[in-house]
Amino acid sequence: MTILVTAAGGQLGHLVIDALLDRGVAPGDIVAGARTTSKVADLVDRGIRVVPLDYNAPESVAAALEGVDALLLISGSEPGRRYEGHVNVIDAAKAAGTAKVVYTSLAHADSVDFVLAPDHKATEEYLAASGVPAVVLRNNWYTENYTPDVLRAAESGAIAASVGDATVAAASRADYAEAAAVVLTDDGHLGRTYELSGDTAVSYADLAAAAAEVLGREVAYVPVSREQLEAALAEAGLDAGTVGFVAEMEAGIARGVLAGADPTLARLLGRPTTPVGEGLRAAVEASRVNA
Repeated sequence: MTILVTAAGGQLGHLVIDALLDRGVAPGDIVAGARTTSKVADLVDRGIRVVPLDYNAPESVAAALEGVDALLLISGSEPGRRYEGHVNVIDAAKAAGTAKVVYTSLAHADSVDFVLAPDHKATEEYLAASGVPAVVLRNNWYTENYTPDVLRAAESGAIAASVGDATVAAASRADYAEAAAVVLTDDGHLGRTYELSGDTAVSYADLAAAAAEVLGREVAYVPVSREQLEAALAEAGLDAGTVGFVAEMEAGIARGVLAGADPTLARLLGRPTTPVGEGLRAAVEASRVNA
């Protein structure tokens, strides 16, 4: 079976390929699609075929899908501008007769009031209407999303957010990548939608405590209002659109949109999900190595 991983130049795509190899998939049965192929040059040395693939260039998607049995559609990276590219990939997969499409969506994308949800909800609906055999992976928050907060806390001793006492059921990017590899390679998942999250939802106070362990210094969670957050972001030089987006994202977290811990990810992995503290330590160490 030949498996195409889209957005292979990104961190999740790379980790999915690692997980596929760990599960015994032969390098020659993996195709890495990337908009910028230089970002996946290392995969060529591992015997993996690399192809150009741009969601907004349908001809590149069609070419990449030749001879492919299973496709991982990793959602695009520009909220509000992703849906059209996803449609191009789904259309190409249908035309190619792809036997399995796996899509990385968002937790409770069909029902949640969250600024990140509309693209995912629309994509899920289009995928279902297309009739393409599919699996939907609704990924909760990535632990690695907290890395910039933790790195700033190394200097400031504080993590500030406008989320109140909300909790988030985050898991590591590697956990989600391994789950994708599982459903790509195993039978019995077609037609399923999986809510994936960490085993435990943690508060931002818990996050600060985990950061303190990682950094070896005191770190406090500092709750701020939305107005205070927006003022700080504007002072940091962010444009008005970005300020509003980030503030609305934190408002969603405050409403509890990412709080639901679900055992499905651990079940797919056959092990507990990576604790937030462990995930943060790995992320911080990696960021320092790559700095």
